[in-house]
Amino acid sequence: MTMTPQDRADRSTAAMWANDNASKWAGMTIVGVGEGRATLELTVMPEQCNGHSICHGGVIFMLADSAFAFACNSRNQSTVAQHNMISFIAPGKAGDHLTAVAQEISLTGRSGIYDVKVINQDGTVVAEMRGMSRAIKGQLFDDDTSEGGAT
Repeated sequence: MTMTPQDRADRSTAAMWANDNASKWAGMTIVGVGEGRATLELTVMPEQCNGHSICHGGVIFMLADSAFAFACNSRNQSTVAQHNMISFIAPGKAGDHLTAVAQEISLTGRSGIYDVKVINQDGTVVAEMRGMSRAIKGQLFDDDTSEGGAT
């Protein structure tokens, strides 16, 4: 039986999430993942705020980076960040519900480009990140459908 791109994204997500202690620890949840895209959410906790009483930029970056990770690993090819750039646009505050939406822009060979937008519950853009990915050796789960076998 041939695996669909959505099946592969779902299985890749489950395999990654099982070992993703950092995203779970930060309080993230997965809203949805598809081929080359992912949406994750996080409610900002008081302990995630800095000395200005706003959400620490590292927390916002972590949410964006996790969405990027699930998007670029959605094809069951182990993929890591090569480099990322983030622009903070508006502050997050304790209690804000942040959503990070990652979308693949380009995938050529082993290199990918992804844009991630982080918004709050009011639709205000909090940050935008561009992530560059690099495929490495390995897969997230044993997928023998490419060889014509069953999963």
